Amino acid sequence: MTDPISLPRLVATTREIAPDDLLLSADPANPLTWIRRGDGLVAAGPDLLHIDVVEDGRLEALADLWRAIAQATDVDDAVGLPGTGLVGFGAFAFDECSAAPSTLIVPTVVLGRRAGRAWVTRIRVADSDAPDPAFGPTPLGAEWSAAIGPGAMDPEAHAAAVGEALAAIDAGEVSKVVVARDIVGTIPAGADLRRLVRALATDYPDTWVYAVDGSVGASPETLVTVRGGEVTARVLAGTRPRGADADENDEAPFALAASEKDRAEHRFAVESVVEALRPHTSELEAPDEPFTLELPNLWHLATDVRGALANGASALDLVRELHPTAAVGGTPQKAAIELIRRIEKSDRGRYAGPVGWIDGDGDGEWAIALRGAQFGAADGETRSVTAHAGGGIVAGSVAETELLETRVKFRPIVDALA
Repeated sequence: MTDPISLPRLVATTREIAPDDLLLSADPANPLTWIRRGDGLVAAGPDLLHIDVVEDGRLEALADLWRAIAQATDVDDAVGLPGTGLVGFGAFAFDECSAAPSTLIVPTVVLGRRAGRAWVTRIRVADSDAPDPAFGPTPLGAEWSAAIGPGAMDPEAHAAAVGEALAAIDAGEVSKVVVARDIVGTIPAGADLRRLVRALATDYPDTWVYAVDGSVGASPETLVTVRGGEVTARVLAGTRPRGADADENDEAPFALAASEKDRAEHRFAVESVVEALRPHTSELEAPDEPFTLELPNLWHLATDVRGALANGASALDLVRELHPTAAVGGTPQKAAIELIRRIEKSDRGRYAGPVGWIDGDGDGEWAIALRGAQFGAADGETRSVTAHAGGGIVAGSVAETELLETRVKFRPIVDALA
């Protein structure tokens, strides 16, 4: 890991530009993006800093490291919108015991768009004689598709894990635990991953479409947003597939809202977020009743939590406090994580880990890496791809129903890969 003491002095300069299709300036093989409803951030040049952390305490280390990077950066920002000035992108492992690194990236060039305005930020080492990196739009590469099949957690292994989870709940070890399964496969080595980003952003415009260090997906769930002293989080837990016809779909949200199993799962998730945020806020609001959120392929129970920061915590400080929420881990947190390690037969990697961006003021947007996949480096003619999907197990959960839920949650990434 980079030693904060040896960090070079950086300069970040932001200037307004004409709006354009920013995604076309991203790296086709390894795009670095954060997009929602047409707005967002896209890295258009090589990495200035690429930091991988694999040891315990990685979230705390990265929060401290970002603070040091921000202190070592002079910012000249003529735009002044969220996402201007110094920006870093992150994709972090779900579990500190994971073999996957938690990664923080500072690009040399960041393109952004928000509220009809666009900008370019160039980040460089102060007093460097190196020329600014060239960038510009390039056409999308040829269409491609993935070959995908069951992973280590096939349906039989998933059913066995759900059974072990229910036994642990009956024994009082946990109240809730999220059990995930994986699918694996390959894509062509030269595949243009911008096509995947474009497909997800088009089909799921209300999600946070992310691409960071080979982790690509469309998450409906914010982990935390920090902006100007305010903090928000959207908690999703409790799921129903959309109906097969209009009448069935109209009934689905009412059945979801009336389900005690789903309401209990959601309540655990909201309580974990409120408990983590309360020490850092002077005001905190979480409605007593969730609302039903409709997505193109399913319904969720959702709660928006809002508060006012009291201690100057950065977005990464709050990521460290919040992750993993009960929505993706379980409750009690430590017992649920230990149980996941015991019953899941595959490393989650960055699935269900924090993904997002942070700026020099500590503001940023972070989602939970869901509805996505992790792509490996090219190996000959192919690249590996691994995707995960999971569901919360509480008393009364049924293995067959949980398997169906994972199939619904796999759909966004599987359809986009097809």
